[in-house]
Amino acid sequence: MSIWGKVVGGVAGFAMGGPLGAIMGSVAGHAYDKMKEGDTPQVENNDTLQVAFTTAIIVLSAKMAKADGTVTREEVEAFKHLFNIPAAEMKNVGRLFDEAKKDAKGFEPYAEQISMLFAHQPAVLEELLGGLFHIAGADGVIHPEELKFLRKTALIFGFTEPQFDRLKAIHMGGAGGQRRAQGGTKGGGSTAADPYQVLGISRKATDAEVKKTYRTLIRENHPDTLIAQGVPQEFVDVGNEKMAAINAAYDKVAKERGLK
Repeated sequence: MSIWGKVVGGVAGFAMGGPLGAIMGSVAGHAYDKMKEGDTPQVENNDTLQVAFTTAIIVLSAKMAKADGTVTREEVEAFKHLFNIPAAEMKNVGRLFDEAKKDAKGFEPYAEQISMLFAHQPAVLEELLGGLFHIAGADGVIHPEELKFLRKTALIFGFTEPQFDRLKAIHMGGAGGQRRAQGGTKGGGSTAADPYQVLGISRKATDAEVKKTYRTLIRENHPDTLIAQGVPQEFVDVGNEKMAAINAAYDKVAKERGLK
């Protein structure tokens, strides 16, 4: 069964519990009711984590859409493209998105649950944030309210302000990206992000520290590693984009320092 069948069918929702499981149940309806009556399927832990990741990014995307009060066509298309949703599941995923938008609860309970589920897999939480950055910036502008939403979500996930700034540099670029966040001109003109910030190291770091950090980032963000930790195959493209940013940053630093 694809990740979408597991999400919209309610599979793993009961095992997951909490606000994520509850919102899945409100959409899955009868399938979820049967699980509560004792017909709960045997769900592998990784299945549960993949469903949690997928449900969280849909719900948080819907909550983020409410942040600036507007859902643009570009954001909707980015949502569909990022998730690679089969046509047969589009309506059901849309129901989950709409349910999350209508839900009176804020986004915080969902972010807190996903933070607990992936407390020991920060790279997975970075992937989730990366997906949200991708959707927020799809129309060429990240609204200030969307950026506030992303920052608060990152803090709930346990990231520090400098760590959030690093993620922002990866997904929004340098000074141009910052102007884009403040409502500047759409697209183009963005300067490259500081490669040291992308790698999360100081310019005073030794060559050995630079190489060690790079190897760690590549290992932690490798698609196979992320999938084993709960990132569904359908979301690997975002990880590939991030890997490209890490590689580009290291190449710049290596060239500047003459590293072999």
